[in-house]
Amino acid sequence: MATIIRVMVLALTVVFTSVNAQDFQGVATYKTQRKIDIKMDSTKMNSDMQSKMMEMMKKQFQKTYILNFNKEASVYKQEESLAKPQVGGDGFQVMFSGSGGDDALYKNTKEKRYVSQKDAMGKIFLIKDAVETIAWQLESDTKYIGEYQCYKATYVKQVPVMKGFSFSNAKSDNEKEEKEAEEPEMEDRIVTAWYTPQVPVSNGPGMYQGLPGLILEIHDGKLTIVCSKIVLNPEEKVDIEEPSKGKEVNQKEYDDIMEKKSKEMMERYAPKKGDRNGEGFSITIGG
Repeated sequence: MATIIRVMVLALTVVFTSVNAQDFQGVATYKTQRKIDIKMDSTKMNSDMQSKMMEMMKKQFQKTYILNFNKEASVYKQEESLAKPQVGGDGFQVMFSGSGGDDALYKNTKEKRYVSQKDAMGKIFLIKDAVETIAWQLESDTKYIGEYQCYKATYVKQVPVMKGFSFSNAKSDNEKEEKEAEEPEMEDRIVTAWYTPQVPVSNGPGMYQGLPGLILEIHDGKLTIVCSKIVLNPEEKVDIEEPSKGKEVNQKEYDDIMEKKSKEMMERYAPKKGDRNGEGFSITIGG
C-alpha cells in the first residue's frame, strides 16, 4: 500500500510541476507552539510568580511565521509584531536569545544551501551552510489541511535528552569540569510531517524540506507547526531576498558561540557559593 501511495504522490507531483513552473510562487502562513515544562525549586518563587512566568513563556513560543517561496528558494521570517518584551512584577523578566526582528531563513533547495540571519544576544550573525538531506519515509496516511490533501512522512533523528537547567547552589570546580566533560545522553525522536503535492515545492517551514510537496504541518517533539493560510501566485511579486547582514559563520561555529554564551550567562546568574538562599529554580523546555 505504501508503495502505491509513493507512486501516486510522485505522479501528482509531475503533473503539478508542469503547470506554471517558471512563474510559480506563493506565501504560506504558519503558527507555531511549543509545550513547556517548568519546575520551581525555590521557596521564593511563589505560585503567582510561577503563573506569570508560565504565561510569558507560553506567549514566547506562540508565533506566526511567513514563508515566501517559489520553485527553487524561500524566505522564512517571523511576522512583524509591535509586542513589547514580557516583563513581570517585581522586576521579573524572561529573556530569550535568537528572537530578534532581523531573523530570516533563506533556503535554496535547488542549490541545497541556506543562509540564516539571526539576532542573538545583541549581535547579528549570518549563518551559511548546506541543507542536510532528510531521510523521509513516505507513509500511506492521508488527511486534509484546509482544502489541501496531505500525505504523511516521518523520519527519525537523534536529540539530546532534555534535563533542564538549574540556577542552584554553586558547585565546586571539579564538579563543573566533570559535568562539562560528560557526553550528552541521546535519544531517538520521530518527526512527523504532512505535505501536499498540490503545492509543488520541495520546501516547508524552518529547516524542514525535501518532500514532493509543500510541508503544511510538523510535529517535532514538543514543537508543533501548522500552516493556517496559503496564497498561490499572488498579484504582487513575492519577495525572496537572501539576507546579507551579520558576522558570517557556519552552523557549527554559531552553535559553539551560543553554547559558550549560554554557559557564561548561567554562571553569571547562578547563586554564589555559600549563599544559603540560593536553592534556585530549574527550567525544562523539552523538544
